[in-house]
Amino acid sequence: MSNQNALYSKIQSLAQSFDFAAISKDRKDILQPLVGFIQLKFEQQQEIRLNLICTHNSRRSHLAQVWAQTAAHYYKIKNVSCYSGGTEATALFPKVTETLTESGFKIQKISQGNNPVYAIKFSENEAPIIGFSKTYDDDFNPESEFAAIMTCSQADGGCPFIPGAEKRIAVTYDDPKAFDNTPQETEKYNERSLQIATEMFYVFSQIKK
Repeated sequence: MSNQNALYSKIQSLAQSFDFAAISKDRKDILQPLVGFIQLKFEQQQEIRLNLICTHNSRRSHLAQVWAQTAAHYYKIKNVSCYSGGTEATALFPKVTETLTESGFKIQKISQGNNPVYAIKFSENEAPIIGFSKTYDDDFNPESEFAAIMTCSQADGGCPFIPGAEKRIAVTYDDPKAFDNTPQETEKYNERSLQIATEMFYVFSQIKK
């Protein structure tokens, strides 16, 4: 690929199709504090650390982590590290990796067991995102100087205080788990993934250089 910031072709095509005008004003207002946090860190040339948090760190928080990291790369916003965690650890739900693979990510399962570890790549020459379920305060995640992004209302309500977070921002999404083992499962996971992707790309598109 000639463009060093290019994503894998299928993700690149998807990124170019996102319609930011379709994001409601209410949602843009919800996303604005996240834009503000990233903008300030960017202007101060500081590390930008985002910890995307949900209850089980199995679905929405991983989708948000992966798409946010991908969007940062696409818009050439440097020094962005995206993490994810839960109020409890379970496992990255397999339908999430299936959905991301369908969008063009290249995913390897690098460990087995009840909580497998996945390497998730969005571009030929970039380091993979490491995906597995963990608590938000796991040693894998930052201890301080990060924004805690609450991606589900249950974690948002149950975790009023995230130790070490500079800022706590609620950007909640409906849980596709409601459609597990139904005929709509694939459609609903894809729908939620694309909503999160569009919003994360919108956020990074707003950063003024």
